[in-house]
Amino acid sequence: MKKILPGLLLLSAALSCTNKNEKMEPYKWPDAKAPIADIKPFTRILHGDTVVDNYYWMIDYFKKGPDSTKVVDYLSAENKYLDTMMSGSKAFREDLFKELKGRIKEKDESVPVFNNGYYYYSKTEDGKQYYKYCRKKGDLNAKEEVLLDVDEMAKGHPYYSATGFSISPDNKLIAYGVDKVSRRQYTLYIKNLETGEIFKDQIDNTEGDAVWAADNKTLFYTSKNPVTLLSEKIKKHKLGTDAKQDVIVYEEKDKSNYIGAGKSKSGKYIFIYSSATLSDEIRMIDASKPDDAFKVFQPRMKDVKYDVVALDDKFLIVTNWNATNFRLMETPLNQTGRENWKEVIPNRKDVLLSGVDEFKDYIVLAERKNGLAQLRVRSLNGPEHYIDFGEPTYTARIGSNPDYNSKTVRYIYTSMTTPISTYDYDMVTKEKVLKKQQEIIGGYNKEDYVTERLFATAKDGTKIPISLVYKKGLKKDGTAPLLLYAYGSYGSSMDAGFSSNNLSLLNRGFVYAIAHIRGGQEMGRYWYDDGKLMKKMNTFTDFIDCGKFLIDQKFTGKGHLYAQGGSAGGLLMGAVINLAPDLWNGILAHVPFVDVVNTMLDESIPLTTNEFDEWGNPKDKEAYFYMKSYSPYENIDKKDYPNMLVTTGLHDSQVQYFEPAKWVAKLRATKTDKHLLLLKTDMDFGHGGASGRFDYLKDVSLNYAFLFSLEGITK
Repeated sequence: MKKILPGLLLLSAALSCTNKNEKMEPYKWPDAKAPIADIKPFTRILHGDTVVDNYYWMIDYFKKGPDSTKVVDYLSAENKYLDTMMSGSKAFREDLFKELKGRIKEKDESVPVFNNGYYYYSKTEDGKQYYKYCRKKGDLNAKEEVLLDVDEMAKGHPYYSATGFSISPDNKLIAYGVDKVSRRQYTLYIKNLETGEIFKDQIDNTEGDAVWAADNKTLFYTSKNPVTLLSEKIKKHKLGTDAKQDVIVYEEKDKSNYIGAGKSKSGKYIFIYSSATLSDEIRMIDASKPDDAFKVFQPRMKDVKYDVVALDDKFLIVTNWNATNFRLMETPLNQTGRENWKEVIPNRKDVLLSGVDEFKDYIVLAERKNGLAQLRVRSLNGPEHYIDFGEPTYTARIGSNPDYNSKTVRYIYTSMTTPISTYDYDMVTKEKVLKKQQEIIGGYNKEDYVTERLFATAKDGTKIPISLVYKKGLKKDGTAPLLLYAYGSYGSSMDAGFSSNNLSLLNRGFVYAIAHIRGGQEMGRYWYDDGKLMKKMNTFTDFIDCGKFLIDQKFTGKGHLYAQGGSAGGLLMGAVINLAPDLWNGILAHVPFVDVVNTMLDESIPLTTNEFDEWGNPKDKEAYFYMKSYSPYENIDKKDYPNMLVTTGLHDSQVQYFEPAKWVAKLRATKTDKHLLLLKTDMDFGHGGASGRFDYLKDVSLNYAFLFSLEGITK
């Protein structure tokens, strides 16, 4: 394999330089002058409250305003300042990049997935940034068919994302989406897999995925608003016709809802989903009758979520209707209204039902209990059991199982010391077979590391789970550096999983920890409810209390505690440095959502209206003042702040570049310390950073070099 030896040497060197609590020399930062942004006061008056925003002009690149060029100049100046301040770590960062890249198996192949007569998989090759999407007919020994060569397709593009691969029922065509800007505005293409021809049916500004009807010539897809990027319409396309003439089969009028299209695993039904934070509505048609009008499964109900799974003889419904932690219901195929729903599995106070995967003879339920994922296998004839995992903190989820007739369920398992593992589990015999485990090039021994699950006590007495991992032999005397990560929004659970990149931290003496704070859904639906809207402050104080707990337990100490979060987790970073600035020695804030009030007031900004049920609508007086009380940008004060590295992307579609840019500019002008404050803007990318499988490691190297420099670690 190409360049394995350097990876081995680098990993060996890393293993040998673990932190033994010796005195470290701090990094000597260059004496450079930070950019100072122009002040152009803009006044916001709402609910009798007057706020002056000196950096509102930074929105002009997004709004195509008069200061558009000035914005780019400022971001470029910040990039230059970062390059200067981090110049002494350049060689170290290059070594870190090689170290990180050296752990990745360059020539690799995913576990094949069987669907409709073919085995589908992707494969990567030495030195290539992307992958090839392939299949074999009927047998894994059959001839390989390369459906899409994304390595070739991406040539000449700084950013390239191909997604939403959808094969027609007759296996002859593939639909897929391409984004070349990193703004999640995909163009749909259709390719003839028999001739290699790319059809002229190119459809712009979509979500990137499409659903085939049974006739192999009709596609349903989601069309986006070009300005707000909201998913507004479901359209129907007939092969060979002009996409501009595509029929709108559904248009969402509620701007707080996301919409999309999907297909039942059995292939019998096509669904349209309309989903908000607090409610759902599903429509459906027979997949063999694409010109029929979509029928509402159950009209949307206030504060009621529901999802639908189609079996041969009935529908299953996962819903929180009169069930905080969700329950499982069933209803006849021809009577889908709520009045016909019959309970199968009731609501349980200590167990969250988060999803169900359907098979002809079985269902597999995804549940959460005490903050941990569970997979429950249930025969449609009655007997059921749980899959045993055997570790104290881990992640387990249902994998790709497109074959409705299978008696095997594929699931993905990982922990903070177990690399990502793909298992096939026989639902009849209960036998599990490890199909593949992520290979760490250069060697990895899980016995060299320790993982723990602890509980911190929040200020209101709530117990907050923390998952952590560290190198065996760590002295718990308060001198070890620790990186604490969390997200805490949208009910997204941040489970404990393996990261080969984290080895570069652990091998240099860092502890890595995940705080499972409120706003996620780790401990049940109430965990989410207690961390959003008018209870959002719990998310921030939970994280602070977790940091204090880890100091009290001597995993780290003041001066060695670091925090990391991105997007809504970047909001978390911004809030905790205002609330407890002296707790952290350094902060990594990635694409941070920090200008909460201004963004939520501007409905032209992408995704704003979808977020009202998460944060509130500041046009409401009570919501306005509550949001203002924690919004990081609004609460910057004249005081000392920790060292900070902030990242953003000029084309970010989720959190626009101007939020972190304004935040950094205001911090520079206000804070009283001389700690480092760096802003890096990717001028070619968006919310997720670089698209290649290696390029993103340059950002990881920068993040780690920043932390290591603060700790005086130089190799």
